[in-house]
Amino acid sequence: MPTYEYRCNACDNKWEEFQSIKAEPTKKCPKCKKAKAERIISAGGGIIFKGSGFYQTDYRSESYKKGADAAKKASEVSSASTTDTAKSETKSETKAAKKESAD
Repeated sequence: MPTYEYRCNACDNKWEEFQSIKAEPTKKCPKCKKAKAERIISAGGGIIFKGSGFYQTDYRSESYKKGADAAKKASEVSSASTTDTAKSETKSETKAAKKESAD
């Protein structure tokens, strides 16, 4: 249930009330008892995450997630090709070393 802010137009009293969304707005001021109260627009309460388990990256946009996935895949491909190149260079060096020792 939300908390609503009210202001009395007669005495300028301000207060908050915890009410159901379906409840009718309060009309009577608790201070001067006149029916001049009105609900005012307020900033409302913010969401506060406390404790561990909440990460900044949990609520990223879809476009950010797609870009991150593409970068990760590109990194994996370049890493795999670098590894393949290193393996083939090692094989070439081994063959050359065997050939030299045979001569």
